[in-house]
Amino acid sequence: MANQPSREDIRKRVAESTKDAVILEEMKRFGFWKEELSPELEDILQKQKETETELNTLVRKQTRYRNPETLRKEMLKERMKASKQKRQEAKERKEQKRLARAETWKKRKETEVLYLGEEVSSHLSETEPNLEFLAKWNLPNIENPLALANALSLKLSQLRFLTYNRKVSLVNHYKRFYIPKKMGGKRLISAPMPLIKSTQLWILNNILYQIPHTDQSHGFIPQRSIVSNAAQHVGKELVLNLDLKDFFPSISFSRVKGLFQSFGYSGQISTLLALLCTEAEVEQVAIDGKKYFVSIGERTLPQGSPCSPAISNLIAYKLDRRLQGIANKWGFVYTRYADDLSFSCGSDNLDNFHQLLWSVQEVVKSEGFTVHPEKIHIMRKGSRQEITGLIVNRQIGIERKELHRFRALLQQIEKNGPAGKTWNGNPNLENSMRGYASFVMMVKPELGIRFMKKIDSIF
Repeated sequence: MANQPSREDIRKRVAESTKDAVILEEMKRFGFWKEELSPELEDILQKQKETETELNTLVRKQTRYRNPETLRKEMLKERMKASKQKRQEAKERKEQKRLARAETWKKRKETEVLYLGEEVSSHLSETEPNLEFLAKWNLPNIENPLALANALSLKLSQLRFLTYNRKVSLVNHYKRFYIPKKMGGKRLISAPMPLIKSTQLWILNNILYQIPHTDQSHGFIPQRSIVSNAAQHVGKELVLNLDLKDFFPSISFSRVKGLFQSFGYSGQISTLLALLCTEAEVEQVAIDGKKYFVSIGERTLPQGSPCSPAISNLIAYKLDRRLQGIANKWGFVYTRYADDLSFSCGSDNLDNFHQLLWSVQEVVKSEGFTVHPEKIHIMRKGSRQEITGLIVNRQIGIERKELHRFRALLQQIEKNGPAGKTWNGNPNLENSMRGYASFVMMVKPELGIRFMKKIDSIF
């Protein structure tokens, strides 16, 4: 037996249609009406249904209008329902956009570097290189971060890890230690760890060594040395030495990035290269048993990176040209070995010394460097003239007292052993002695070889 509709269902159907139409539907459902209606009668019943439905709607509206409070509540209810529906639709659209952005970001991260921390990410959106400049210097065209990672034999995630600028980190890419300076004090050495060192060597060989250096620069350049630097000043009437204060720390991340951009690289690639070649000084802090590295100050060239000397030479390119112009003007010879500036002249140009010294200090300042006020040495012919540790009065030589001390140290070690011995205050006796023997070998090859053989026999 067919299910009996409830009274509520019947009232609702009558309200939405007509009483006759509902009766006819029920008669058909129960099998009391089996004849097909003629089209004319169907049309009449349909029109009657539509008319009564419209009439019922008008009656309901009229009833609502008679009671303003009921009408107000119904309208408010409808508006709230519409507003809720609108908010739900907006929420769904917002969530869809969020998911789409997240998916886009995920895909871009697979091939791009979009953010590398505070203060260093502003040029990552600049992707256009200067192909003319790159071709001029015969430099590799690095189109994007993925291409750079591939060239460095890294994954893109490793490149991000090495270049991300963190204020506080659990890891550090450099091993830091101090070595004594020859003239007293300590020098901070930041030796790069193997992974980042390999990237720096690639940059050095494939980019930095492709750019020509000035004739005046002798430091850390193949086929040049302290000997070639000192040789330019042998037998002069007057020798002037100046030292640039905090040479590597004065070369900031922004200057290094600008250098790579001047080669033709895009802002994006220049940023990555500069981050690989610079590092901020850090302090180690222990909290709850964990060691943290906290950055102090801005990123600069680290002393110990294979790239730092070459970058400093290229940063100082304009400085060398300007100082050479001053030297030519006043009749002096000029050379530079890293942060040591050397000038010399014959007797004919001694009167120009004060003009030269003033001009040099002004140019150094305008190029973003500082002359160390306590390391300005003026040496006349009657006194010992020394440049980068070599005597240049008549010919290139090594200080005799230093040689005598080294010979004496070798004899003491051969007799009593190396225990408790140091050379120039360096606790690493073997390395410091080999360093001095290599220094002697550049000037006096035979003597240096004899020293090195004795060191080999001792250690």
